[in-house]
Amino acid sequence: MTSIEPRITLNPQQHRVQVSIGGTVLADTTRALELRERGYPPRLYIPREDVRMERLTRSETVTHCPFKGDAAYFSFGANADVAWSYERPLEGMETIAEYLAFDDAKAVVTEGQ
Repeated sequence: MTSIEPRITLNPQQHRVQVSIGGTVLADTTRALELRERGYPPRLYIPREDVRMERLTRSETVTHCPFKGDAAYFSFGANADVAWSYERPLEGMETIAEYLAFDDAKAVVTEGQ
């Protein structure tokens, strides 16, 4: 009998992760979660406590994932929708409720030790 890998897995990361746009650091943490979802590249989710939330503004964009729920988006200055958060995720994904993921096409995500 073969086991089926779960659609989504969360893996705590202990190395340092920084996120910046245009030289401005928006997040700095050693408590990121790596979310792996079949069919998508891995994403790092960062606790809100480690994100400079005062530098972000909520945009009007909302998307829906049938496995995680509704995502709210955040912008940084003229940079629209640079991050998103599942503030009320679906059952089984509650762990990511107070976390943000950043779009690595719009922000520089640096991983260290």
